[in-house]
Amino acid sequence: MKIEARLNELGYVLPPLVKGPTGVKLPFDFVVVRGDVAFISGHSPQAADGTIAGPLGKVGVDLTVEQGYHAAQLTALSILGSLQRELGDLDRITGWRRVFGMVNCLPDFQQHPNVINGFSDLILAVFGPHIGRHTRSAVGMASLPFGIPVEIEAEVSID
Repeated sequence: MKIEARLNELGYVLPPLVKGPTGVKLPFDFVVVRGDVAFISGHSPQAADGTIAGPLGKVGVDLTVEQGYHAAQLTALSILGSLQRELGDLDRITGWRRVFGMVNCLPDFQQHPNVINGFSDLILAVFGPHIGRHTRSAVGMASLPFGIPVEIEAEVSID
């Protein structure tokens, strides 16, 4: 349970299962394990009660880059919560493989990496430079579901 201890040491709390907006159906799994890989569906920032965390909107218009960075951190915690529920123990993660970060923004926005760094910085702080090391894309989107500022999907190696 060293990863959970590290989360506690850093003051992070994993949110419960996401509570989607009223009337929204989410007919997919948040994490699917195939062999030694866990595939993680796109996640959004979550509040402590499991709801989608605000503020909502476009980074660079409705949110600052710093608020986007924080949203990416909350998204990392959302993903870790889903992995913990699926795997039972975050120590089963032997490596982060690939991260795909999407930022809700206007076409002229160019600070996508600075926003998604919120995710990467948290993962590296929790898992360290060996297990936390990952490849990554950070791209802009014209919109994201429910007006979320950030959506992130990933893949991890597990034992």
